[in-house]
Amino acid sequence: MSKTTKRTPEKMRFLWSRTLALIAVLALLGFTAGCSTQPSNTVSADPGGAAAAKKDSGLLSRILPSPMTIPSRTSISVRLLQTISSRSAKAGDEFDAELATPVIVEGKTVFPKSARVRGRVVSAKDSGRLQDPGYLQLSLDAIQTESGKWINIQTSSISAKGQGHTKRNLTLIGGGAGTGALIGAIAGGGKGAAIGAGVGAGAGTAGAYATGKKDVSFPAETKLTFSTTREVSVSS
Repeated sequence: MSKTTKRTPEKMRFLWSRTLALIAVLALLGFTAGCSTQPSNTVSADPGGAAAAKKDSGLLSRILPSPMTIPSRTSISVRLLQTISSRSAKAGDEFDAELATPVIVEGKTVFPKSARVRGRVVSAKDSGRLQDPGYLQLSLDAIQTESGKWINIQTSSISAKGQGHTKRNLTLIGGGAGTGALIGAIAGGGKGAAIGAGVGAGAGTAGAYATGKKDVSFPAETKLTFSTTREVSVSS
């Protein structure tokens, strides 16, 4: 009897320790389950955030201006800011100009008057002997927006060629309407007499000089009209 009584407290301590261990395991499982459900609450909140972001995006699209498209065959009239001569110009040379008139599409001004324009000498040849007159070919490369961004464009070209030593004739080839015009016929003045004519319907005035050496020169302030050959998207 005494031996059985001594074993009972040990058995009770063993059962109590097992009970505490079981309680600890259950508590740990409950904590883990609580943590695993927390991300689901976060995920359920995401759709609301996505909707808010979409709403903000729509608001910005209404505030910010949408890009405007300049169609092909749009007239671009410029005024040269420098003299370009076949005597000194080389193919690839850049020249500066400004818009003589604003570029307007569907009643909206895409580029204002006097916006800076960058052009390029496509081809140039100085005057030689007899049947080798001076030649110039110009086109436009880019227009600057009011924010200072340059927009690349592609345009038709305007060409001018001197011909004839004594008559100092000048042939203007191409222009805003893509047509050619023989201008000047005979320059009655002396060396460097100015010859000018209209290029295409509503294309403005194109002026050039044919010198005694048959070089061709477009002086500063000359107004030329080009035409876009492909559409271009313009954003601020």
